[in-house]
Amino acid sequence: MGIQHEQIQEPSAHVTPLKSRPDGALYVATLYGNTLLLQIVDGEENPSRWKLTQQSGQLKLEWIDTHSGMPDTAELLAALEAAFTRYPNQHQLNLVTPVGQADELLQSGVLLRSGNNHLIARSELFWQQARIWLPSPLPYAFPSSYVFSQGRRHPLRPPKPAGIVYQRYIPWLDRTLSFRAVNIEYDLERFNRWMNDPVVAHSWGEQGDLAKHQTYLEGIAADPHTIGLIGCFDDEAFGYFEVYWAKEDRIAPFYDADDFDRGWHVLIGEPHFRGKPFVTAWMPSLSHYLFLDDCRTRRIVIEPRSDNYKMIRNLVKCGYANLKEFDFPHKRAMLSILLRERFFVEQLWVPRDAVAMSISATPL
Repeated sequence: MGIQHEQIQEPSAHVTPLKSRPDGALYVATLYGNTLLLQIVDGEENPSRWKLTQQSGQLKLEWIDTHSGMPDTAELLAALEAAFTRYPNQHQLNLVTPVGQADELLQSGVLLRSGNNHLIARSELFWQQARIWLPSPLPYAFPSSYVFSQGRRHPLRPPKPAGIVYQRYIPWLDRTLSFRAVNIEYDLERFNRWMNDPVVAHSWGEQGDLAKHQTYLEGIAADPHTIGLIGCFDDEAFGYFEVYWAKEDRIAPFYDADDFDRGWHVLIGEPHFRGKPFVTAWMPSLSHYLFLDDCRTRRIVIEPRSDNYKMIRNLVKCGYANLKEFDFPHKRAMLSILLRERFFVEQLWVPRDAVAMSISATPL
């Protein structure tokens, strides 16, 4: 059947387009019945058409835009993200499309061949493709070379990033979440206000003036094992994140730290961004970023106060396992760990209690 005969249903009023950024190209995907339209933003091309169906538990994505050659790689990646976002419980889909870069996509794990030589995509492998969510992913892992810091032997760490390091469209919020590296000149006043917020001060204990916080951020910038990030929803800054390599961190003596384990600290500075809908966006996305940043990272650790029950509950919902309580000099802490395998196999980029919200509120 030619594309001119394809019946396209009108979208329901609550359908929200999905934004995807594979290889730096911004696509908007909209589902009309079973027809998925993909439009590259700022491009002159007409939207391409795909058919997305689920039958007998099988998900199928078929390219039906046969009048325009074949889809390029970025378009295919955007279509796959749209399909897996629309059906967050699906672990695999069958793909029917000509593929121009089949060897590269097969070698990178974007696609696999089934026993009958058909193309399939697995969500576990797809969501490990850094090129979709990291604006400037490294084409290779930073080489291993060991150094000593404060008596600890650990791998030499790569140069710190600048600008946006991760971005992801969150369907149930209809917002784009991003993390960007701290710019001290630009972010100092905001950071100072956040640190003096009573809720933040209770957890961090870093109240002070601009001079104190400039010194604090300069110390983070000079520390090769820690990176300061600002979290944003649609470019509106909402929180500060410190991500670190665990091997040379203060947490290392309290468990068997691997060379590429990562950890993080967080403060949500803007009160209107506190609460469950936002936690279900930023917490799994931060974990996702840390796993994508280096494919050798097998575990992410965090050590909240042991009496921070709300935080600990949120960690459990996002796949973290509580291992033990232990004593830092400044607090009694809970050691929580997230395994890479669990995150991707169990599809924890969407917390389980957010899956229903993701489907019912904004199908696509």
